[in-house]
Amino acid sequence: MPIQFDEENGGKILVIHVSGKLAKADYEHFVPEFERLARQHGKLRVLFDMAGFRGWDACALWEDIKFDIKHFADIERLAMVGDKKWQQGMATFCKPFTKATIRYFVHAAAAEARKWLDEA
Repeated sequence: MPIQFDEENGGKILVIHVSGKLAKADYEHFVPEFERLARQHGKLRVLFDMAGFRGWDACALWEDIKFDIKHFADIERLAMVGDKKWQQGMATFCKPFTKATIRYFVHAAAAEARKWLDEA
């Protein structure tokens, strides 16, 4: 499955692992689970791990944009972890679509990303 996620810190931190190329169907499972966690815990902190991520097909990109608009204020902090230049650029590109504080980390600094998400 191209989107896998784990709850940490009692559900306040959501670790999302994406790989391959995302399709619309991937969002049909992910979005309801994200919404459940947001209802249950309020604003979430998200670690977005892009190991092996190759982007979206056109329909999935549209689903991602709709998700970003609907959940504009549901993410408090977003740690984006990757190793490709375009993935680093995504951290800047995402800023207008969320109220979250966004930071990019290379994979070698994933522990630092987790620490940042845990900070008060």
